[in-house]
Amino acid sequence: MASPVGASVQSSYLRSPFLGEVNGMRVPGFSISRVAVVRKTVECKESRIGKQPIAVPSNVTLVMEGQDLKVKGPLGELAISYPREIKLDKVDSGLLKVSKAVETRRANQMHGLFRTLTDNMVVGVSKGFEKKLQLIGTGYRATLEGKDIVLNLGFSHPVRMTIPDGIQVKVEENTRITVSGYDKSAIGQFAATIRKWRPPEPYKGKGVKYADEIVRRKEGKAGKKK
Repeated sequence: MASPVGASVQSSYLRSPFLGEVNGMRVPGFSISRVAVVRKTVECKESRIGKQPIAVPSNVTLVMEGQDLKVKGPLGELAISYPREIKLDKVDSGLLKVSKAVETRRANQMHGLFRTLTDNMVVGVSKGFEKKLQLIGTGYRATLEGKDIVLNLGFSHPVRMTIPDGIQVKVEENTRITVSGYDKSAIGQFAATIRKWRPPEPYKGKGVKYADEIVRRKEGKAGKKK
């Protein structure tokens, strides 16, 4: 059975803001207080690219089914599936509008991306895209053999690449290559694969480069002065 003196001392500990004295020094107690949580509302600004409408030419046909879109034109046919955060609306005046279905940060990030992808599809099937490359170097040349492009890039053997379906390749003067088609992504990927075999080196500029690419040149090591 606890003594009344011990009980009074224990109760005083609970009531007092100090736990007691140790060697004449007061030891402060600990008090627990509620922490207020402030919720900040995230404001999502509308994408400047995403809010621009897409002009659909008269020779392009659109088929919309839920979150899927098929675009068909004189050059080919492409399809895309939109996430649930993005919705597509067709305006009567021949315009296509990509908008956000919800107001979230993720929807704001995807708004401009899917508007760009949709515009690339419409332009691709109606007008097409092209990517130009140039071969620089002694003995570097390219030729077409059926559905293959053959590259001589200074290796012990020529590089042979099969041209994918939906892509056209034209070679001029054995050193200039034009990759064209209606799928912008596929064109860029195939052109990058060609360039990857021999990227331009920074000293003499030899290699395969894009026609509009600027290669930063470096100075070679100077010889010893006599």
